[in-house]
This record gives sequence, structure tokens and C-alpha cells, in this order.
Amino acid sequence: MNDISNLRATLSELDDLLVNCMRCGMCQSVCPVFQDSMLEGDVARGKLALIDGLAKRMIDSPVAVKERLDKCLLCGSCEANCPSGVKITDIFIKARTVLTAYIGLSPVKKAIFRGTLIHPRFFTGLLSMGAKFQWMATSKADPFLGTSCSKIMSPLIGNRHFLPLAKRPLHKDYSGVDTGKGTAGMRVAFYPGCVVDKMLPQVGHAVIKVLEHHGCGIYLPKNQGCCGIPALASGDEASFLKLLKHNLKPFSQGNYDVLVTPCATCTSTIKKLWPKMAAKISPEAEKKAQRIADRTMDISEFLVKTFDVDLSAHAVVGEKKTVTWHDPCHLKKSIGVSAEPRTILKGLPGYEYAEMNEADTCCGNGGSFNLLHYDTSSRIGAKKRENILATGADVVATGCPACMMQMTDMLSQGHDPVAVKHIIELYADAL
Repeated sequence: MNDISNLRATLSELDDLLVNCMRCGMCQSVCPVFQDSMLEGDVARGKLALIDGLAKRMIDSPVAVKERLDKCLLCGSCEANCPSGVKITDIFIKARTVLTAYIGLSPVKKAIFRGTLIHPRFFTGLLSMGAKFQWMATSKADPFLGTSCSKIMSPLIGNRHFLPLAKRPLHKDYSGVDTGKGTAGMRVAFYPGCVVDKMLPQVGHAVIKVLEHHGCGIYLPKNQGCCGIPALASGDEASFLKLLKHNLKPFSQGNYDVLVTPCATCTSTIKKLWPKMAAKISPEAEKKAQRIADRTMDISEFLVKTFDVDLSAHAVVGEKKTVTWHDPCHLKKSIGVSAEPRTILKGLPGYEYAEMNEADTCCGNGGSFNLLHYDTSSRIGAKKRENILATGADVVATGCPACMMQMTDMLSQGHDPVAVKHIIELYADAL
């Protein structure tokens, strides 16, 4: 009875959110999936029409409806450009939650989310084991970008070029850190995120180096869990709430001034989704989540608003390199951070900044979208690759590990000698 009541309440919430959509079609001009397929069902307007009257459609053809709703990057381009202010991302997530509750999770997703992801220690241990034996199923793809490929796994993952799991994840070097307030009189909590911890530890090391350079004390609690967005994007609200509960404990206890992350998606999730979803746990959990959200910042935003990051006066030996910037969707469109990364890049010694055409257009990753719709994802990514190459850049920087993975794949496929770096790596190197 309680499940039915929750379902009825969520459907009612969807009806309230849908009422502002005027079906103007403005979303067509900015949706990367629609621009690839030119199908009305792939654009936000078409999906919103599908969601209208979802209760009936769930009974008629729930699987077909879910497949259509899943073909979305959740990039937020439609919402950021909607003249009516429709909360499209919220609507899609709620609709996916309703459909998943009705249909159930696939065995694969159930194993991933409920069998591993919600158990951080087990998840970490499993990937650590995978890192030791990954060489058995992979081969080198592009030495310059450090990518791998796998003929054995190609039926599952296609011909993508991917970054291998790190031999030594970040938590092996930094776990349970609490240095108190630093010389800057500030204590900074650090949330690396799963990809940085397990695949791109150099990004985490760069964050630590930069925070220490600026005199910040560091609070990095051990056994952090995933922010939960992979589960919630798949409609698995239960797994998201378990991960949220897990993370609320250490980050609501720490007496810190600001929480920083080097992952645009994690930042957006913590700031915008944690408080909303925590309300489903309890009023106290909602208050804790909101206090955390209010103190959460992207690492580049934090640095620019707190310190002097212009290093251009430093002497540089040798020829300057060209760097360009890709705006992660969850960084610019979700939390409005776009000027700060450019401020850092324009102040780096040894680099000339070149603005990329369509810098804020989605790269096509979209988390699980990349796994389920790799053909579409790679076509969208190919356009991003063209825009990167057109700048003549030696390095493309961004602030999202998922975007780094996507751009690395696309550039590796073309064997293009363009390095893919997180902006904090470049700033740390300049110090």
C-alpha cells in the first residue's frame, strides 16, 4: 500500500511539473541527441509528451516508454534554454524512477547498483582486483593518450578506447586525512568521486597539492561512497538513498568551511539532488544535506573566488603550448560555473588560451548513455573532437572526469596528439 501511495504521489508531482511546458520546441535547437537523430521522440518536448499521462502508458507499453526516456544524456541543455523554466531534468529522473519501480531493474543494473555500488568497501575492493588483472583482457590502443582497447570484451563495450583502472588508486595514498585548519585559516573537505579515485588519481593528487600550496587544511574522510547519480539516473532511487545516507554521515560531521570536488557531475549532484532526495529520508537528513550543499563548490570556482590564481608573470622556458576548454554540462548548465576555469587557464604560464567553438556543447558521454547508446554517443563525441582539433590545441582541459574519458576515446580513435587534462592538473603543474 505504501509503494502505491508513493507511486501516486510521484505521478502527481510529474503532472505539476509538466504543466509549464508550452511545446514550443526550443529544446530542439540545443538537444545533442535530437541533432543526431532528428527524431521528435528524442527531444525533450517529445519525451515530455510521452510522460504526460504516464500512468496509462505504463500499463500499455512500459518497456517502450522506458527505452525512449533512457535515450537522454541528462545534460540539461534543454532545461538551461527552456523559456518556460520547466524542470526537465527533475521530470526525467522522476519518470525513470516511476518506471523502474513498476518494471524493476535489469539483472545487470541490479548487480551493479545493489550488489556492489551501495557497498563502498566491496566496490573499491572489486575494482582494485580488476586493476591487477585488467591486462589479461586489454591491449594498448594509443600510447600518447594511454588508452586501452579490448577485442575480448568488444561484444559488450564495442570498439571504444578507454582509460584503464589505476594501478594505485587515490585512497591508497590519501584516506582518513584531517589536518585541521591550514595557514589560510580554512579547512577544506575533499570529495574526489569514483572516477578520480579509481581511474584518474593524478587529478586527486593535483587537488591535494593545490590545497596545500594555498595553505588549506584538508578533511578527506575514508570509505567515501559514490555520489549516487548513476543509480538515480537509472531510476534506482533506493540505491541512491542508501549511498546518500552513507555519505551524509562523514560530511555532516566534519567541521569544514567548504567542500570541493574535481567532478562537475558530483558537484551538481551534491548541490542540487542531495537536499531534494534527503527529504525522502527525514527532515533531519534534509537539513544535513542542505548544509553540505551550501558549502559545496567546484574546485576551479573555489580557487578563483578565494585565491589569486594568475601565474602568468612566472618565467617560462621554451615555446608556449595552446590549451582549449570544454565546458562540462553539469558545470556550466547545472551550477553556472564557466568563467572561473577560463580565468585559471588564461593565467597559466607556458600556455596560450584558444576558445573552442561550441565549447559548452555536450561531449556525448552521459554516463550510462555511453554504454547503452555508444553509436549515438560517439557521433556526438566526434563533433567535439572536430572542434578541439580546429583550435590547434596541444591540450584540451575540462572539469569532469566523464568528459575526459569521452574526449580521450574520440581523440584516441583518431590518434590525435592532443593531451586531455583536468584543469586542476595544469594549475598544479604550473605551481
